[in-house]
Amino acid sequence: MGQKDSARNQASAGERASVQGLRQRPHAQVLIIGGGINGVGTFRDLALQGVDVALVERGDYCQGASGASSHMIHGGIRYLENGEFRLVQESVVERNRLLRIAPHYVKPLQTTIPIFSTFSGVLAAPLRFLTHKQQGKPKERGAFLIKLGLSMYDFFSRDGGTVPRHQFRGRKSALAELPRLHPGIKYTATYFDASVHNPERLTLDVLQDGEKAGAAGASDARASNYLSLVSVRDSAGPGRTGSTVQLRDELTGELFDFTADVIVNTTGAWVDLTNQAMGAASSFMGGTKGSHIVLDHPELLAACNGREIFFEHTDGRIVLIYPMGDRVLVGTTDVDADMAEDAVCTESEIDYFFDLIGHVFPDISVDRGQIVYTFSGVRPLPKHDATQPGFVSRDYRIERRAGAADGAVVLSLVGGKWTTFRALAEHLSNDVLAELGMERKVSTGKLAIGGGAGFPDSEDGVQRWIKAHMANGRDADRTAGLLTRYGTRAEEVISFLDAPGSEPDRLLHSTRELSVRELEFMARNEQIGHLIDVLVRRTSLAFRGLVTGELLNEVAGILAGPLGWDAATQTSEISHAQEVLKRFHGVQVHSLVS
Repeated sequence: MGQKDSARNQASAGERASVQGLRQRPHAQVLIIGGGINGVGTFRDLALQGVDVALVERGDYCQGASGASSHMIHGGIRYLENGEFRLVQESVVERNRLLRIAPHYVKPLQTTIPIFSTFSGVLAAPLRFLTHKQQGKPKERGAFLIKLGLSMYDFFSRDGGTVPRHQFRGRKSALAELPRLHPGIKYTATYFDASVHNPERLTLDVLQDGEKAGAAGASDARASNYLSLVSVRDSAGPGRTGSTVQLRDELTGELFDFTADVIVNTTGAWVDLTNQAMGAASSFMGGTKGSHIVLDHPELLAACNGREIFFEHTDGRIVLIYPMGDRVLVGTTDVDADMAEDAVCTESEIDYFFDLIGHVFPDISVDRGQIVYTFSGVRPLPKHDATQPGFVSRDYRIERRAGAADGAVVLSLVGGKWTTFRALAEHLSNDVLAELGMERKVSTGKLAIGGGAGFPDSEDGVQRWIKAHMANGRDADRTAGLLTRYGTRAEEVISFLDAPGSEPDRLLHSTRELSVRELEFMARNEQIGHLIDVLVRRTSLAFRGLVTGELLNEVAGILAGPLGWDAATQTSEISHAQEVLKRFHGVQVHSLVS
């Protein structure tokens, strides 16, 4: 699962449909290992080209680094200092593109930088630019450098841009807008990037686009989570090429063979370990750990005034305070990761977050009792010798290794970030197509993602959509919640909720954000493997600290029918969810099971 000791074997009512799809057709032109956003994006792209493609993920989709992001879709202004102009330009273009093709999840994000000096860092910046290393003690970036960077940023955004240009404010105007900011600021700079409040659901939308391309006959695309690679051997025999991969169903423990001509390794920080399991050890990766906390803190939320506060902390690390709904996200750290240990948010990281809050909002106090959720992931960065992890390139590259004899070609993705997943997937797919001797049929550049198709382009349009889909006792708040969770794919969910002859739907007793029929829809259509999948990745209930013992029991009981869980399995799933929430997310939930 990407989290040691959290997976367990589980009995199921018959084989999962996703696993059946691979067992019944145990060969593909391309097998993708890894179900983060880059692997899933490549799956969608290849499916749309008519490639026979399969994807497997050892845990749940978007469970690793893709689900531990800062929830930003951004051009990466700080990459300018590293001289990564190609990456910044691509990132800005892709940010603007995602605002258009995934408007249900990707939204404009007003961002403000508090600035405490005018010319600080002017002498140090050229050295950082030339060497990509911090020279001595970090020098704070002053207004001159930030103005220069934002002007370049605006330049990269000029073509097809959908966000306003940056603005500078002097101290008086800045404090009028954000009165709780540190009184020692000299300026603020405000610009726009974008946010993605539901990265897990956007990943699922991209995956389902690929699956639907297969179902429509464009390809033979199929994918399964909780399916891991055990070993690889070259395929042998007359007329056979490629490799035979042994796969294990992580929910049942069953093993089976699958063959592929090309293998694509998109396992992020685990790329080297995956290559080792395939008998082709590599040393491409040098990931760093990033942690975040989520606070229930109305005072801090109000102080942000609806915008992200993005700034340089005293150690030179770029950090953020980011309002999300009625919660505040604070992050992130950037420390070398030990792949032998679980990625969890530590007490020292929490102290660091409290310190950075005090750096810009000195009169706002924060304590651990206001933390409702923590999360941590390992960035899939290339191997490096940087003394400051923040200076490691966020760009990506593709490593090719030819299989021995007639074995499959293996393409390993090194690096990559959320914002550029579509462009990266296109690049990686083009490399795969070249290996297969095929041509690209369609570009994804203007193709709406999932529930972004036909999404209302104004608040009035949203309200009209909500009004048109209220029925069977479903009020405006509930209908709006479905549109937020699924985009226009909510129409498919609503058809299921209101299906003729079905039992009348009802909201859960433990939350008004879910209903019985919606949980059944998820179980049938969204590859639920564990109870925790619903709490963390199909909804934002855990993220916002809304998981209770009553909720655990009620959701497990409803999922039991469509997933074939008996009483013992329900109890085990509840215990497993409690363990994951406590161990990896700092959340203590006591169930009602005796």
